[in-house]
Amino acid sequence: MFKYILKRLGMAVLTIWLVATLTFFLMNMVPGGPFLSEKAVSPKALQALEEKYGLDKPLLQQYATYMKGAVQLDFGDSLKQRGRTVISIISTKFPVSARIGGLSVLLAFCVGVPLGCISALNRGKAADNIIIVIATCGIAVPSFVICTLLMYTFGVKLGWLPTLGLKTWKNYIMPVTALAFYPTAYITRLMRSSMLDVLGQDYMRTARAKGVNQFVSLFKHALRNAILPVVTYLGPLLAYTVTGSFIVEKIFVIPGLGGEFISSITNRDYTVIMGTTIFLATLVILMNVVVDIVYKLVDPRIKLK
Repeated sequence: MFKYILKRLGMAVLTIWLVATLTFFLMNMVPGGPFLSEKAVSPKALQALEEKYGLDKPLLQQYATYMKGAVQLDFGDSLKQRGRTVISIISTKFPVSARIGGLSVLLAFCVGVPLGCISALNRGKAADNIIIVIATCGIAVPSFVICTLLMYTFGVKLGWLPTLGLKTWKNYIMPVTALAFYPTAYITRLMRSSMLDVLGQDYMRTARAKGVNQFVSLFKHALRNAILPVVTYLGPLLAYTVTGSFIVEKIFVIPGLGGEFISSITNRDYTVIMGTTIFLATLVILMNVVVDIVYKLVDPRIKLK
């Protein structure tokens, strides 16, 4: 186990380096620059700004300087938000996105797994058909449509919930629900398919033939094996929902990392683009490593090499 973890961590570091390298060079290949959108910037002022942030140096030298600082967790200062470092931006914005994303994943898991089990146990019946229809709609309908429907119905028409910001616990209900709708539907379908496969295995038929209690056979044998695909999906899902709730954050005016990331791209804020990309990539990669380790804990039959 220890050797496997070290190997995966080594591969994770290599992957993060590749992501950072590709992002750096692709970002600099795009025509333009971070200061060209500034109003009334003279050539001398533009040159002074480039010298201040080291953008006048050769590209390879810029890359070496940046990677040296990144290894020390120094992603530099924002080129557009004067006086703010990239680390301070991430540390301020990420907790907001983490709360929204974490609650969404928890809601998706707690709702999707039971719905998938109910659907599998009632295969072909009315409950199964209703759950399948809802899950299909959840996968097909984009998140911004869910956000709009929730905002219009519960925020504007009924006036039950606030629509902007995160001032009270009520502000979390609509963003979390909108963000959790797709993963809930996906987990439901994934759990249903996996549970149907497990219920048809020989050991489940043997357990039923021996008169094992249905509740015990379902939760002790079937659920433990059927939930493995869901565990695999939870790692990337957690990283995606925590950091990828860009549309939801924009619609509900949530001051999270998603909006900051979009703004950095449109403003050509190179240091923020690099810092957030490395941070998000690290989160996704580490979550995949954690999932592989949890896999072994959930199912001891899996051999780690």
